[in-house]
Amino acid sequence: MLRENVFVYTSRIDASADRVFQWHAEPGALERLTPPWEKMEVVESAPGIRNGDRGVLRVHFGPIPILWKFEHSDYQEGRQFRDVQTAGPFRRWEHTHLFIPDGANACRVEDRITYELPFGALGNLVGDWLIRAKLRRTFEYRHRVTAAAMRARAEESPSLAKSK
Repeated sequence: MLRENVFVYTSRIDASADRVFQWHAEPGALERLTPPWEKMEVVESAPGIRNGDRGVLRVHFGPIPILWKFEHSDYQEGRQFRDVQTAGPFRRWEHTHLFIPDGANACRVEDRITYELPFGALGNLVGDWLIRAKLRRTFEYRHRVTAAAMRARAEESPSLAKSK
C-alpha cells in the first residue's frame, strides 16, 4: 500500500485574505513565486486559477526535464484554489492554496500538498526527505515574496490614492 504524504506550510501575511488571493490570481503569479534556483519553464500558461483552467510546465529533476500538466479545481473566490497534477513526476500531487482571514488586514496563507512519490516504498524511503526539504525551502521563499509584495503594495496605496 502506498503512503500518502502531506506537507503543510503556513505563515501570517499583513494583508487581507482577499488582497493576497487576488495577487495569486494575477497573470504571472507562478513565475513571481518560483524561486530563482528552480529551473522551471511555463510551456502552456493556465488562463487563470478557476475550476478547469489547465497549464503545462517543464520542470527539471536534476538534469532531466519533465512535463508537468495540471488543472485547477476547488476554486472559492478569495479563499482557496487547488492545483492537481494530471500528468507529471508524482504518482499523485494536489496543492491546495488557502487564504484564511486573520482580522481585517491580515491572513494566514496555507499551502497544503498531498502527494505520492513514484517507485512505491523505495520512492518514499529515498525521496520523501528530499522532497520535503525542497518544499520547505520553496515555500519559505514563496511566503517571503508574498509578504514583501503585500508590503510594497501597502506602501504604494497612499500615493495611488493621492494621484486619483
